[in-house]
Amino acid sequence: MQPISRICGLLLLAALSMSGISAFAAEPQKGGTLIFGRGGDSVGLDPANRTDGESFNVTDHIYDSLVTFKQGTTEVIPNLATKWDISADGKTYTFQLVKNAKFHDGTPVNAEAVVFSFKRQLDDKHPAYKFSGPYSYLAAMGLDKLIKDVVKVDEFTVRFDLNKPNAPLISTLGMQAFAIVSPTAVLKYKLDFAQNPVGSGPYKLKVWEKKQKIVLEANPDYWGGTPYLKTIIFRAIPDNNTRLQEMMAGKLHVMDNPDSNHIKALEDKLKAKVKFAKAPGFNVGYLALNQDKKPFDNVKVRRAIAHAINKQAIVDTVYNGYGMVAKNPMPPSIWGYNNDIKDYEYSPEKAKALLKEAGLENGFETDLWAMPVPRPYMPDGRKVAEAIQGDLAKVGIKAKIVSYDWGTYLKQTSEGQHSMALLGWTGDIGDPDNFLYVLLDKDNAVKPAQNISFYKSDKLHELLTKAQVTSDVPTRTKLYMEAQKIIHEDAPMVPIAHSEVVLPMSADVQNLILDPTGRRRFAEVWLQK
Repeated sequence: MQPISRICGLLLLAALSMSGISAFAAEPQKGGTLIFGRGGDSVGLDPANRTDGESFNVTDHIYDSLVTFKQGTTEVIPNLATKWDISADGKTYTFQLVKNAKFHDGTPVNAEAVVFSFKRQLDDKHPAYKFSGPYSYLAAMGLDKLIKDVVKVDEFTVRFDLNKPNAPLISTLGMQAFAIVSPTAVLKYKLDFAQNPVGSGPYKLKVWEKKQKIVLEANPDYWGGTPYLKTIIFRAIPDNNTRLQEMMAGKLHVMDNPDSNHIKALEDKLKAKVKFAKAPGFNVGYLALNQDKKPFDNVKVRRAIAHAINKQAIVDTVYNGYGMVAKNPMPPSIWGYNNDIKDYEYSPEKAKALLKEAGLENGFETDLWAMPVPRPYMPDGRKVAEAIQGDLAKVGIKAKIVSYDWGTYLKQTSEGQHSMALLGWTGDIGDPDNFLYVLLDKDNAVKPAQNISFYKSDKLHELLTKAQVTSDVPTRTKLYMEAQKIIHEDAPMVPIAHSEVVLPMSADVQNLILDPTGRRRFAEVWLQK
């Protein structure tokens, strides 16, 4: 994976250079408050049972994991684990931990805490399982079937025993869902731990005003050294225009997920007072077609919808050119991408013909769920839904647009309440498994599901699970190329776009580097006074 990490890093540095942002800023300064304007509030602050970026943007600062990723890349580097050894058969991983880390409540980060953090997710008889379970990412990444046991070897040594080898495991452990939590705090707060998070990270929770703001304060005892910023404020501003006005008025240091037409407005109004971090999107925005509901169990209907949607028009208008049309459920910047696949062309005539073959010559009525908040992979879910609604109407499909608040939207789609739903994914790690297995394997069609197309293919499952147990990249590449052919033929979703990520910030923000995984990390950021 190292070459891919380096490629991502080079792409990022090139993008930053083009935006006028130097990766080599002046001497860092301590103190100050950074205000981050985002499209929605966090759903919860226990990372183990969260799947939304708005939650992870905050938990990333509160918790540490065994490993993490070098800023701006998907290269795995040590975090709470200083080093690790992998057995020859690939089924035993042994981690050595730092010896000076403490949780925010003063309790030690040790092997017992690591075992607790994983066992509460793995073991439904564990005393803490019921507080936050079931754990979506654990199942989505297959760790519930993969990990046989997590064992304390000594105070600062932990061993993971696996049922089989797993090539992406080290990267997977860097995901925020597998952060290490304070056992004392989990047992103290129980069901309320998600509102009272306690990790060992560089920041602590100070205030959470629901749907308004989350305030984090620097952890003066952080084992990795006190961070530069004294305070970080995450403001929830769902309306894109309101968020723009707040940025224009100087009330935000960073504005997340801007409408594409807002970028020029900021350049024109703020001029030298604003700068932009830009990076190719390590993401995909898609329309999921729920195969548990008719007529989406019919592949001809799904292909008809793929032909009916004018994806280029959506990229040109809603994304305003800050993106590219998607034909596969993972971005072309990741290894294993199959560029030989020919996308379903925009053709209302072919869509109508397929609907006729499916016995639906007169069309049908259905629902189309639209995200209520802007996301890195889709700047305006409602506008995308309206464009799709118009395209489907041309072929006789009447789609009613449905939406809920963000937390409800995620819950209801994971339970399969929708017929069609817009959603997306930003890669957590630099591995195709994190897109294809998570979004489309039958293992993840179990409710609450990450595979909200509820697509269940034995052929695809065989390929994806084979790819997990070999570390040979050429072999894995061939398997993923074949997997994308199957997905294309079965059309369980319509990949819409890979968006370019653009992050406006005030000129005094220093060392803010975009991660390909979409993480918003401020521990190394500082403000020029």
